[in-house]
Amino acid sequence: MIRHRLVSTFAASAIGVASLLSAADAAAEQKMAVVDVQRAVASTEDGLRAQATLKKLFDNRQQELNKKQTDLQRQREEIDKQAKVLPKDALEKRVNDWQKQMMELQAIFVEYNKELEKKQKELTDPVFEKVMQIIKRLATNENIDLVVDKATVAYVRGDLDLTDRCIQMYNSGGGGGGAAPPAPKK
Repeated sequence: MIRHRLVSTFAASAIGVASLLSAADAAAEQKMAVVDVQRAVASTEDGLRAQATLKKLFDNRQQELNKKQTDLQRQREEIDKQAKVLPKDALEKRVNDWQKQMMELQAIFVEYNKELEKKQKELTDPVFEKVMQIIKRLATNENIDLVVDKATVAYVRGDLDLTDRCIQMYNSGGGGGGAAPPAPKK
């Protein structure tokens, strides 16, 4: 009885080791690669156009915000200088007005950022989709089992990086039939 259990245990252990070896062999045969998806999207011709469009659309607004912020900083410095000279109620009114203007500027800044993110998504989502199609096509054609975003990997050999190939394929028209980013609305 004890001998039978021992043989069964040994057989189970042998099967377990064999399955581990089989899994190790399968893992050794798997092909992996990485793509810096963010760089791929940003470096394509459409991605570069999208960035230029965003810059053109939002540079003027950023300059306006910077000007308002500089004006408010100057006002704050004037309030600080006049704090000992102004009557208390006049000082409180100026401080309250300044705080109100500062809160309005912060609200405008938050709204500006939301609008910028929305426009960026609108312009880059089609590029992202085409890059993903290229990644899938490369993985399928080259029997790659796993493609990981390079941003999530601590180290990878350079020969496993498909980023430049994705960008080249995209720019050469190999994007998989997706549409180009929409023209900016004026």
